[in-house]
Amino acid sequence: MRVPLSWLSDHVADVPDDAEAVGEAFVRVGLELEEIHPLPEVTGPLVVGRVLAIEELTEFKKPIRFCQVEVGSPARPATRGIVCGARNFEVGDLIVAALPGAVLPGPFPIAARETYGRTSDGMICSAKELGLGQDHAGILVLPPGTAETGSDATEVLGLTDPVVELAITPDRGYCFAVRGIARELAASLDTDYTDPVLRVDVPAEAGSSWPVEIADEAGCPRFVARRVTGVRADAPSPWWMQRRLLAAGMRPISLTVDVTNFVMLDLGQPLHAYDASRLQGTIVVRRAKAGEKLTTLDDVTRTLDPDDLLITDDSGPIGLAGVMGGASTEIPLDAAGETDRTIDIVIEAAHFAPTVIARAARRHKLPSEASKRFERSVDAQLPPVAAERAARLLVEYGGGTIEAGRTDVGAAPVLPPVPMALDLPDRTAGVTYERGATVARLTQVGCRVELQTGANGKAAVVATPPTWRPDLAQPADLVEEVLRLEGYETIPSVLPSAPAGRGLTAAQLRRRAVSRALAEAGHVEVEPFPFVGDDVWDALGLDADDIRRSTVTVANPLDADRNRLSTTLLPGLLETLVRNKARGFDDLALYTVGQVVLPHRNPVTMPDPAVDGRPTDAEIAQIDAALPAQPVHVAVVLAGAREPQGWWGKGRPASWEDAVEAGRLVGAAAGVELRVMKAELAPWHPGRCASLRVGDWPVGHAGELHPKVVEALGLPPRTCAMELDLDAIPLQDGRPAPQVSPYPPVSVDVALVTADDVPAADVAAALTEGGGELLEAVRLFDVYTGDQVGEGNRSLAYALRFRAKDRTLTSEEANAARDAAVALATERCAAVLR
Repeated sequence: MRVPLSWLSDHVADVPDDAEAVGEAFVRVGLELEEIHPLPEVTGPLVVGRVLAIEELTEFKKPIRFCQVEVGSPARPATRGIVCGARNFEVGDLIVAALPGAVLPGPFPIAARETYGRTSDGMICSAKELGLGQDHAGILVLPPGTAETGSDATEVLGLTDPVVELAITPDRGYCFAVRGIARELAASLDTDYTDPVLRVDVPAEAGSSWPVEIADEAGCPRFVARRVTGVRADAPSPWWMQRRLLAAGMRPISLTVDVTNFVMLDLGQPLHAYDASRLQGTIVVRRAKAGEKLTTLDDVTRTLDPDDLLITDDSGPIGLAGVMGGASTEIPLDAAGETDRTIDIVIEAAHFAPTVIARAARRHKLPSEASKRFERSVDAQLPPVAAERAARLLVEYGGGTIEAGRTDVGAAPVLPPVPMALDLPDRTAGVTYERGATVARLTQVGCRVELQTGANGKAAVVATPPTWRPDLAQPADLVEEVLRLEGYETIPSVLPSAPAGRGLTAAQLRRRAVSRALAEAGHVEVEPFPFVGDDVWDALGLDADDIRRSTVTVANPLDADRNRLSTTLLPGLLETLVRNKARGFDDLALYTVGQVVLPHRNPVTMPDPAVDGRPTDAEIAQIDAALPAQPVHVAVVLAGAREPQGWWGKGRPASWEDAVEAGRLVGAAAGVELRVMKAELAPWHPGRCASLRVGDWPVGHAGELHPKVVEALGLPPRTCAMELDLDAIPLQDGRPAPQVSPYPPVSVDVALVTADDVPAADVAAALTEGGGELLEAVRLFDVYTGDQVGEGNRSLAYALRFRAKDRTLTSEEANAARDAAVALATERCAAVLR
């Protein structure tokens, strides 16, 4: 919402001239300051001029005009010849001329120059060139009588009037009007505020101005119509109104449109004007019928939904209620210039249900200034006031007559009073406010406040919310109003003391340890998009009956093509890798820690508890049972070089071993040593996939992705990945403190020949178990295949390190432990010592 300070001054006394001070005042009461628009940087002679003559220059490719412009005062006439390409003005129009020596925003200096065979002694300016808006379709034409020729245009244009822009949150619908934000400013400054509604005298009127029928009172509780006849078709909007519309970010169009927009911005009530000559019969507010169509003001024919609320007459739909009017009853904009023509106008000021308007605007992808206000709730008492204000402006600036009678069908909803303990704001904030602060602040909001004595004998207030604040429905809402107007900065910031023994849970500590370990090993944490589409499973090569294809659908997805919660972290992580690769990053090691969603095999019915009370314990248990499992997974993807090349060597590309090592690293950070077993699972390469196990229980997989998956997803060649279910790893209640032996180790190497299909991890496990307590570490350091071991066999060389905690081992003890380890490997894996 953009508003100039001069507009605020109409309703608030003593508005500071400093826009920064005004912005700070808004922030104090909880409004978000978007921007303070600086004053346009215009210097030098900028005057109001009148076009005396126009010479059309036709010898050029585009139409060019050479204009004689009166830029002097009546006492001292002066004429300048100015070249201009715009076509939206004629002889006699008032314009704004920048004379040589002026500098427009940009900066854009103005000087006399030769162009199109003429000397252009200045420039006729558009609103954009003056810094008043973005309209550059034509030059700025001032209404007749705005100012005398030769007068300084700076004051006329309001170039000395700063504009404050606020970002209005959805819960502050009343602030989408100068009326609302002026009230907030007055409360912040503790100064007088005049409600603009009180300045509009709404006389009692007998009879209706146009027949109206409300067929859907839930969607339209109230409808007001006022009729103005004989409005001049060519009447321009007054400049003061155009200037305020431009400052608010709107383009002046015509008197009727400008009046309805101005009243909407000032009071907050959206209006619509109908050409009375095009209306046929009674106006009916009803829901749409299946198959009905409506051509809206943007010349788009829309197929209507039965949930749409319509404004209709005997000809059918003439408007999408609260969103946009229909083209069939539009007041023609091409009537300007027809001095002998008048039009009859019917002004609509209605109150619509916010949810109905919000659904319609989103359904038809048709956001408008009206729908933006209606869906955030509009004051239900405003329709007759806004209609009267608009009618009087049309009469004042367009002539005509307000016809007798006012149509006012329906009634405004009544807001119930809200009781609250008088000291509740003090107790909530932990601050003792001055006596009378609660009543004073609620009164500033607009509440009607009564003091009472509660059942416990303590003082209480009963606040009846104003009609523009339907959000004030419970004591907590009143407390918030008191606290924000008193100032959130007055509430002390005191951190609560943490009770002894509280802190992060064991699962949270493990998650942090895992993330830290991966980061320290050179992986970069990312947050991928968590939703997937059905096509990703085909790209990953999953079988049709793969359990990972069973997903939970998102009811209101951010992306219609990706509307499912993923059962694995890999799709989003691989998409992030592709995006980084496209941006020039070749060597990537990415990881993420997050939840996946695993639906029940047999869906559990979700209960629908009533909203007027707390759900029962049984309902809560049923809700918990219906929720899908959401375990925490860890995933890593690798591409490019794992060790970069440099003066130290050629480097090393990432391989499946690095993915397996990332899994081992996660296991170590989680307090377990993972077993690595050969496996086959999509999307990994069948010969380069490992199963990560805790004991015999698989908790994840790692390896190189299948070439078809790499091709389908556009991944770098030989991309590797690891994913592990962190919640499947049992939590360690406590880790034993490491015992460091002061005695030297004894290292022994053994080479065992096994069949080439025997996993090296099985051999290492047998050696570890057979070596007993003296065996400290087992490390595979060489793998050999060739004629010396025979076809179908391979030699696995392990380094065994033995150490005792309480003595120096003898060679006999070390050899005995080695022999025991080899014996168990021979028994379990059919290994032969080389």
